[in-house]
Amino acid sequence: MQRERYINPFTDFGFKRLFGEEPNKDLLLDFLNELLRKEKGNIRELTYLKSEHLSRIGERRAVFDIYCENERGEKFIVEIQKAKQNFFKDRSIFYSTFPIQEQAVRGDWNFELRAVYTVGILDFVFDDADKDKTVVNEVRLMDTEKKAVFYDKLTFIYIQMPNFGKTEDELETHFDKWLYVIRNLSSFSERPKKLQERVFEKLFEIAEIEQFSREERSDYEDSLKHYRDLKNSVDTARAEGRTEGEKIGIEKGKKETARNLLSLGVLTPEQIARATGLGVEEIRLLTYK
Repeated sequence: MQRERYINPFTDFGFKRLFGEEPNKDLLLDFLNELLRKEKGNIRELTYLKSEHLSRIGERRAVFDIYCENERGEKFIVEIQKAKQNFFKDRSIFYSTFPIQEQAVRGDWNFELRAVYTVGILDFVFDDADKDKTVVNEVRLMDTEKKAVFYDKLTFIYIQMPNFGKTEDELETHFDKWLYVIRNLSSFSERPKKLQERVFEKLFEIAEIEQFSREERSDYEDSLKHYRDLKNSVDTARAEGRTEGEKIGIEKGKKETARNLLSLGVLTPEQIARATGLGVEEIRLLTYK
């Protein structure tokens, strides 16, 4: 079996190597400018911020894949989402509250906020009805009566990568090229002829596994194994859980899905909770039954 030449961007290691390291910040800058070009001017500068946050109420925390701000103080959460999970939209909304809350200042304050953008690069589609349709979903608060944007400083952008099916010959825009790279990088044996821009030249250089140190390669292999285990586990457990759910009800089906995931021994209770919608403590109790 031929080994992959380039990293898989849907792994934690691969995504952060491409977009989450200071020397490679220009890649993230170029990608975000292409994604947001229709609605705002160019982002000239990005600053990486602390990715772990604690809620001001209780001990609930959020850990972002990438959290940064531009020269205007606008905040960006950029995440790779490897597998479909229950309440994904809820989690996305919850995460967006952290960069909103942290803008509060002591003393007199007029409540003016800087814009917050949540960008999700999804290795799945929201539901079967959306297969082979929308690639980029942009979501904002809307006045339902006027059918107009009510508030333009809170934006959620979801990129459903399985719906992007263009071949190299069909690539028309620079953004098309970005989506093509993200979806297919690990399957390339060499850089495609249409991806000759300097930004892609750099991307392919830093994505080449052969150039990794021994420690980097080990970290990547661990990350790749986790990605594959997660995808296989969730896909299998969901299929079995749906069948069981038809027989014994939705809640029992969720528990059956959780038991299937627990039996594989590759996911934590927290990860299983995200995949099933059950509580972490409820899942822990299942281990004793």
